[in-house]
Amino acid sequence: MKLGTLLESLEYTIVQGSTDTEVKGVEYDSRKVQEGSLFLCIRGAVADGHTFVPDVVNKGAAVLVVEEEVTVPEGITVVQVEDTRYAMACISAAWFGHPARELKTIGVTGTKGKTTTTYMVKSILENAGYKVGLIGTIEAIVGEKVIPAANTTPESYVIQKYFREMADAGCDCVVMEVSSQGLMLHRTAGFIFDYGIFTNIEPDHIGPNEHRDFEHYLQCKAMLLKQCKVGIVNRDDEHFERMIEGHTCQLETFGFSEEADLQAEDAELVSRPGYLGISYHLRGLLDFPVEIDIPGKFSIYNSLTAIAICRHFRVSQENIVKALKKAKVKGRIEMIKVSDDFTLMIDYAHNAMALESLLTTLREYHPHRLVCLFGCGGNRSKLRRYEMGEVSGKLADLTIITSDNPRYEEPQAIIDDIKVGIGKTEGKYVEIVDRKEAIAYAIHHGEPGDIIILAGKGHEDYQEIEGKKYPMDERVLIADILAGR
Repeated sequence: MKLGTLLESLEYTIVQGSTDTEVKGVEYDSRKVQEGSLFLCIRGAVADGHTFVPDVVNKGAAVLVVEEEVTVPEGITVVQVEDTRYAMACISAAWFGHPARELKTIGVTGTKGKTTTTYMVKSILENAGYKVGLIGTIEAIVGEKVIPAANTTPESYVIQKYFREMADAGCDCVVMEVSSQGLMLHRTAGFIFDYGIFTNIEPDHIGPNEHRDFEHYLQCKAMLLKQCKVGIVNRDDEHFERMIEGHTCQLETFGFSEEADLQAEDAELVSRPGYLGISYHLRGLLDFPVEIDIPGKFSIYNSLTAIAICRHFRVSQENIVKALKKAKVKGRIEMIKVSDDFTLMIDYAHNAMALESLLTTLREYHPHRLVCLFGCGGNRSKLRRYEMGEVSGKLADLTIITSDNPRYEEPQAIIDDIKVGIGKTEGKYVEIVDRKEAIAYAIHHGEPGDIIILAGKGHEDYQEIEGKKYPMDERVLIADILAGR
């Protein structure tokens, strides 16, 4: 492909060479460069792509896309741009033939609810006969292929590669999680989303290599409403007005507010032995009753976003209601049937904010006891351990402290840190280092009316110890325990 074709939507300066240069591949990883490649010099948190210029020149790179001056032999084309990450998104879109133009693209951003919303949308649209691709925190689903995720929002090159594979596999649309980091680093540049969804925003991801403060975090989230045709926004969020400042899209809203276009009312908790859910009546642009097999008020918000999107795909009321009953997300308040007497579920809550939200939600169902089993990751903030211990000590009737991903730390040392937090409360606890033994204890000591939550691992199917990942899926552990293995 001619270089000029790849650069058609960019502002650039040709420092050396010509736009007639033939490009045989696009790479941002110097290890993958081959003869005739275009190499993008990306500044990362760990390494700067500009330092690999001599290496990629030796490997035969034909084009370098740079932000700063570089010295290379004649015969190599050098293109200077203001931001190589933005350039990578536009070049990747062109390299793969602008596949987003062949799909309906749906982007979901927000502090919480992204993963659940994307799976709900996928469930509803597939139930209505659409073929749907997905990109998110847990996995990417491209046709029949499932690829475990490394980032919530992959690099722009990978996104465009997935889009091309989805279009070629006959997908009609793609729903993807859009992180604030992904927006900040231009991973979703190079195309316009058909639908952009904002779920909610709370202080999160603030610190080194993430966002300098909440204001910056909010600004990055709000970028989505300048990169979509239709924006669907939570009217109840306290930062609603700030989120929509400067938006360039057609706006729709959802929530409990009377000003929302899609409004939930008459919400009721649904509780039966081994089952928790919630029901409500939908008013506004659509009018019908809804019940979801996922507990909590936030489940209403997640379902409202999904319904708001699927309304644009002309999905029938019957299909929406049926699909919402079936929508399940691995490791997100995932109920596992172990008894007719009590409820057990798995959730990814792995910080204090998420755990507090989860336990507060489950308290509303008035369990006989709320039992919380969790651990904390090794080589991570001790503050998180203290905070999670304190939250569980305050809100759970019994905390079972166990191991998560200890990495290079001693599991008992991590447990001791968690106990510091619990010590600030009057909460009861037991400590069982081995996670399978801890889960077995929770199941064998379950009492009628209990809600037992296994927190922290969620969708993960491994345990990381001393730099190695060992197979460990809580669903498998539960099955083994129930079978007496």
